[in-house]
Amino acid sequence: MHANVRRLSILLALAAGMSGSTALAADPDHGAELAKRWCATCHAVTSEQKQASADVPAFASIARRPDFSPEKLAFFLLDPHPKMPSFPLSRTEAGDIAAYIGALR
Repeated sequence: MHANVRRLSILLALAAGMSGSTALAADPDHGAELAKRWCATCHAVTSEQKQASADVPAFASIARRPDFSPEKLAFFLLDPHPKMPSFPLSRTEAGDIAAYIGALR
């Protein structure tokens, strides 16, 4: 139960941070920098990237999914899962990466 409460708290904090407030707005440019540094080993994070792992989706493909939302993606990035390496992302960094991916729509 505690894990669910923690996840809900993270999701609510992310939603508040992405609500359009200038002070708390996600920064897609910073997200692009982070993605190039941490994600490009496996994912194609830009259209110019020539190499990525074949078994993972490109960021543009993730952005075009019908169920895509920056809030859900940021939450996903903060929740440990076995297929991806564990990166010590802050809520702000996860929100920035999600905003960058959303900008690829």
